[in-house]
Amino acid sequence: MKEEPQNPHVRGLHELYAEDPERADLLLWGRRADPLSRRGFFRRMGLAAMTSALGAEIVFWDRMPAGLIPAALAQAPTPFQIEGKEGLVVLNDRPINAEATADLLDDEITPAKHLFIRNNGHPPQLDTIDPETWTLEIAGEACERPAKFTLSELKAKFPHHTYQLQIECGGNGRSEFNPPTHGNQWTIGAVGCPEWTGVRLRDVLEHCGIKENAVYVGYRGADTHLSGDPTKEAISRGVPMRKALEDETLLAFAMNGEDIPWQNGHPLRLVAGGWPASVSGKWLRKIEIRDRVHDGEKMGGDSYKVPKYPVAPGTKVPEEDMAIIESMPVKSVVTFPKSGATHPLGETFSCRGHAWAGDLEVKEVHVSIDFGTTWTKAGLKKPVNRLAWQRWEAELKFPKKGYYEVWARAVDSEGRSQPMLVPGWNPKGYLNNACHRIAVQAV
Repeated sequence: MKEEPQNPHVRGLHELYAEDPERADLLLWGRRADPLSRRGFFRRMGLAAMTSALGAEIVFWDRMPAGLIPAALAQAPTPFQIEGKEGLVVLNDRPINAEATADLLDDEITPAKHLFIRNNGHPPQLDTIDPETWTLEIAGEACERPAKFTLSELKAKFPHHTYQLQIECGGNGRSEFNPPTHGNQWTIGAVGCPEWTGVRLRDVLEHCGIKENAVYVGYRGADTHLSGDPTKEAISRGVPMRKALEDETLLAFAMNGEDIPWQNGHPLRLVAGGWPASVSGKWLRKIEIRDRVHDGEKMGGDSYKVPKYPVAPGTKVPEEDMAIIESMPVKSVVTFPKSGATHPLGETFSCRGHAWAGDLEVKEVHVSIDFGTTWTKAGLKKPVNRLAWQRWEAELKFPKKGYYEVWARAVDSEGRSQPMLVPGWNPKGYLNNACHRIAVQAV
């Protein structure tokens, strides 16, 4: 087959980016690359700029999906990068969503560079964020004394607390559901357990007064809707008062002793560990004490909800038959070794990972090398504090050379175990807590 001639402009673009990506951006766009490298520019490019970069008219441009990166540009040899992150797999760039691979979650305290990104809208531009002037408003029907605090005032007025708190996207594991459901096709890496520092939400709410009719809190953030419509919110969720008033529910301004990364909510975010990460609002501007279940964006329809009863795959479930997700189910991950490892036969095989169970504690972790026929109990550490994940470790022997899978299964403090296979299908692909597994070749 005759090779099609490549547009010289596109070929030159590839070579330029391979040599010096930042210089290429300066020459082509007259400004420095944003945190998502070329991808961020192309997402916001107009038709004229995109046509210029390609060196040709885009036929059928009016049918091109919003945010699509033309293949000639997307296939440039340098990988896309997110500032401050390493090794994350980008699932979407409108908005930015990226997850870690299982082996990147091996640290007992998740480093900032490996914490997943889950956005519903566009974050506020980093150069518009000034922690010195950032304010948080406390209001709502069930707030006795509405008030507004600067970030500095929050830090000065209320005691600081530090907890290691596990957060996980409600759709983590969505890629395994069949039939497939809409949304980012997360595998295993939309989870992490950093160390968060902030003030207790309870202390701030009590300072402002909580009326007897309070049932929920809702948050409002500074992120903007994908459409660009300023009247629409990207996401505005919340939690019942019992969760809002827990010791571990924080208005966090630091992660692992440093400023929270921009894509993870700098300069202020809510952290309610053990529940879907969507309740832990980022770029926090307002907390409302509600006299009803919060009715913000992503609280209605089937967002972050599962059926109240088992349904057949593909079933359309009425909204009144859906329940809001609260505590996440028991789950575990194998973080070492990386899947695909080889191991000398006769030597002890060591593996490890983490386990968590929403509001509960993990009681046991078991591992299997024979597809769940038999299980070996792993060693399990206590959590460093409530709502932190727990490290497990195990040593195994392979009976002969060949291919093996190491499966991990956790059991929570109320006796509930992870299912071996994908649990009940639901319309949005939430709460997949099936056993994680890695491949190992004994040689």
